[in-house]
Amino acid sequence: MKGKLFFIQLLLAFCLFFTKNASSQNFFNSGYDPTKTYILLAHPTVENIERINYLIENQILFVGETEFIGVYFYAERYDYNQSIRFIRENEMEKFHLQRLTGTFTLENIFEENDFSSNFNVMFEQSKGIILFGGPDIQPEAYGEENTYSQVTDPDRHFFELSYIFHLLGGKQNPDFVPYLERNPRYFIIGFCLGMQTMNVATGGTMVQDIPIEIYNLKDTTEIVKLDQDRLHKNYWPEIFDSKQLMNGSFHRLKLDEDGFFRKEVKWKSSVSPPVLSSHHQAVENLNDCWDVVAWSMDNKVIEGIKHKKYPHVFGFQFHPELIELYENTDSLRFSPSDPLQTYHQRTGKQGVKFHKNIWRRITKTLD
Repeated sequence: MKGKLFFIQLLLAFCLFFTKNASSQNFFNSGYDPTKTYILLAHPTVENIERINYLIENQILFVGETEFIGVYFYAERYDYNQSIRFIRENEMEKFHLQRLTGTFTLENIFEENDFSSNFNVMFEQSKGIILFGGPDIQPEAYGEENTYSQVTDPDRHFFELSYIFHLLGGKQNPDFVPYLERNPRYFIIGFCLGMQTMNVATGGTMVQDIPIEIYNLKDTTEIVKLDQDRLHKNYWPEIFDSKQLMNGSFHRLKLDEDGFFRKEVKWKSSVSPPVLSSHHQAVENLNDCWDVVAWSMDNKVIEGIKHKKYPHVFGFQFHPELIELYENTDSLRFSPSDPLQTYHQRTGKQGVKFHKNIWRRITKTLD
């Protein structure tokens, strides 16, 4: 009898967990409130949720009563049960999750597909979307063979590319009417991979490896000899195995002198303070719907883009969302001979101001 009772209790606990688990991933059907305002977060990992929450709690990003819906494709490599637990255990009532299922192929991501009706719901019921960093996009999505890309999560790219295509349209399918034609003030913000996704979704292509294709360098020992303004990730960890070496690289940007950064970010200088990036790929060809608003110091790598038609659509090749930029955390080295410093120390007061100005511009997309 006791064994039977234990089995029933175990079964009830499992059913309760499964029900909570399922409903927590189906927010549009189980918890959406039409009187509230929502922002979508692509790839809502624990780390990305934590970063957005930090920016809000530290008054770097101002969202008022706006809430967040993390959206993702069921086939992505990340275990989103971690995000479910993180939200629940920290009682983060303003963060929710939406899991999507269906079938993506290279042939259907830039047209009406299994997800189009869900994409329309996501668009109609949100104010905008934030896209985060991540691994390389499969070159087949922009019509090239894979020469130097390291593709580890192709299904994530299918999902994000297709949604951004539905929002903005692209030259792959010029007859498609983008959703933003219905609401031009919808915002799309992309960091690192996020900006690259915005480029590829609208018909752009990618440089698959910056050192090889731009600087004609294959040997890591030669790459690290480049000055730091030409290093977009840290290659020293490929030479020395040390936990004290950072993955990213701090470098300056050349900014548009009379455009986005001066007028909208309110940055008067044509050169940025040090920003952090960690990527080996770069935008190659852009659809003519984009303006370039930032370059690497040698004008070889596009570092920022803004849509010509839709005022709240822009992306950065660097990372203004990292917590480590705004407070001292771990001290790390760039090279084995480099002094130990935190990211906060490396970007400096002017760097913190620059990044906060970017978040103020993002805050304005909610007005």
